[in-house]
Amino acid sequence: MDNLLRLLLRFIIVPLGMICGFIASFLVILFGYWRIGDVLAGNVDVEAIALYDSLAAAGYLLMMVVLAMWAVALIGILFAEAFAVRSWIFHVANGAVSSWLAASVFAPYAEVPVPFDGDLYVVAAGFAGGLAYWLVAGWNAGFWKTLRAGPVAAPLPASPLPPAAPGNPH
Repeated sequence: MDNLLRLLLRFIIVPLGMICGFIASFLVILFGYWRIGDVLAGNVDVEAIALYDSLAAAGYLLMMVVLAMWAVALIGILFAEAFAVRSWIFHVANGAVSSWLAASVFAPYAEVPVPFDGDLYVVAAGFAGGLAYWLVAGWNAGFWKTLRAGPVAAPLPASPLPPAAPGNPH
């Protein structure tokens, strides 16, 4: 019964972890590569309508790239769930490799006026997404493996005296 409840809980926790990883990846790209913080702080001169229009179009494209990244990362997540891999290093590496692979294979559009040179930000987004996933769902992966083992019985103490030989009282 305990395994059934853990399995049902994994059906809630894993998608929640993926959503948190998706948001973390999105924010790293948004504030890192696009430097939205500089735009919002007023360090870059742009018109409000042009900013809104470009953010709406680019946000859609970015969402598609990040979704492709998490589609690739799902392979590693299923592996971690099947084999109860709970290492944060595995999940962060899974995020980095899957983000780089998705960005290089599933390009959002074929011809771009400005070439994309943000591989550092893509890998950083994978790191952030993998870490966010591990914090929510990866640290207790695998429904069949419990977090704590039951109490272990202490071994019996060894006898201080050797066993008596037959015919010898001591």
